[in-house]
Amino acid sequence: MTKCKFTPENFPDTAAVRQELKRVRNQKRFGHFILSAVRSLIVGAAAAVLIATLLIPVFRIYGTSMSPTLNEGEIVAAVKTSHYKHGDLIAFYYNNKLLVKRVIASSGEWVNIDEEGTVYVNDVRLEEPYLLDKSLESCDIELPYQVPEGRVFVMGDHRSVSLDSRMEEIGCIANDRVAGKLKYVIWPLNRLGSISH
Repeated sequence: MTKCKFTPENFPDTAAVRQELKRVRNQKRFGHFILSAVRSLIVGAAAAVLIATLLIPVFRIYGTSMSPTLNEGEIVAAVKTSHYKHGDLIAFYYNNKLLVKRVIASSGEWVNIDEEGTVYVNDVRLEEPYLLDKSLESCDIELPYQVPEGRVFVMGDHRSVSLDSRMEEIGCIANDRVAGKLKYVIWPLNRLGSISH
């Protein structure tokens, strides 16, 4: 049996061993830190997507049918709700496109539009200070028109170019087609704030 003789030469440099152990531990800690950071980013991104999709959808405005209230290129935030009142701005799906219009009338109400484009709901003239122009353009529904149950009658603010409930092709909007009620302009920054009705 061979005996091992312990001499200072048999021991490695303890300072070097400690240094190497410290380096290995630091590498492991750094690896755990990176893994933890990546997991946190993924969870945060998933949460942001869920919130944006389910609670606070964000939309970009295309076209001029809502000017001057909303302008092309602006980005707006909405809230999910199934309750809309006169004057609310809503985004809804139509032929795989997202349109933004203003709620004019709700289920059971009667809509009438005269030749100058003045709108009446239940024989009461609507005050519409947000309009630049009035128009009966492209109206092919029979007036006066009663809004069906579970739907809303919508129109754009730029009436002469807006495709909206005045057309049979679009008609009144069912609640399940509504993506959200627009609440805030979030871009550009000089327009940041709540949307005035």
